Amino acid sequence: MRDEDLIGPGEVWLVGAGPGDPDLLTRKAEKLMRAATVIFYDALVGQGVLDLIPAHIRRVAVGKRSGRHSKAQDDINDLLVAAALAGERVVRLKGGDPSIFGRSAEEVDALADHGVSARICPGITAASAAAASATLSLSLRGFARRVQFVTAHAMAGTPLDLDWAALADAQSTLAFYMGRAAASEISAMLVAHGLSPTTPVLIASDVSLPTERLVHTRLDLLPLTAQALADGKPTLILIGQAIGARLHRPQSARIDAQDCPSA
Repeated sequence: MRDEDLIGPGEVWLVGAGPGDPDLLTRKAEKLMRAATVIFYDALVGQGVLDLIPAHIRRVAVGKRSGRHSKAQDDINDLLVAAALAGERVVRLKGGDPSIFGRSAEEVDALADHGVSARICPGITAASAAAASATLSLSLRGFARRVQFVTAHAMAGTPLDLDWAALADAQSTLAFYMGRAAASEISAMLVAHGLSPTTPVLIASDVSLPTERLVHTRLDLLPLTAQALADGKPTLILIGQAIGARLHRPQSARIDAQDCPSA
């Protein structure tokens, strides 16, 4: 099948762009990008991925990042619907995986309300990419029986509305997306609900990019360690015994909290 035949006129594909490294983009995602006539992309899509888009394809930035939304979700939905109804071959390019905190269901429902067909191409999510960079396993026999993905984004000044008792599971790995601003609350609430203060933590920013930074710390030191990282960068926080289970990682992938000047 030719790339241009992957998307019919008036169809929409929600495509996962992965964590940022273009080499982590799926082959199908790249084919869909070449098949589109217009691509609506988020702020978290890596520049290396955007560079793969052929010059003749129209690009529309609908960047959304915590605290800096250039487009409201309803406006993005309207853009997708209008492009599809105009007969364009539409790709909605999202950082990571569209179905993990990517609001894919809202966009699919909005398109369906107008009779527009939408499909999803998955991508590598940041938690998987961060674990790979740190050469650790999110699940690990004897340490982590389950993995929980959690969004740490909330309105400014509003506490996170989470089931902290369920999250404070010593045999679980927690992946907090957009977690830097909530680091103090995450630490305090998990400890208050029974998770050990010494629980291993990995803070990862700019996952998979040349500027990637991985910092190993522990739960009670999480707020202080998070402050040492640059503000404004996409940040993921991994918490759990599996995060500290492997002691012999490549030195280039490991930075301990004590190496941070203000930690």
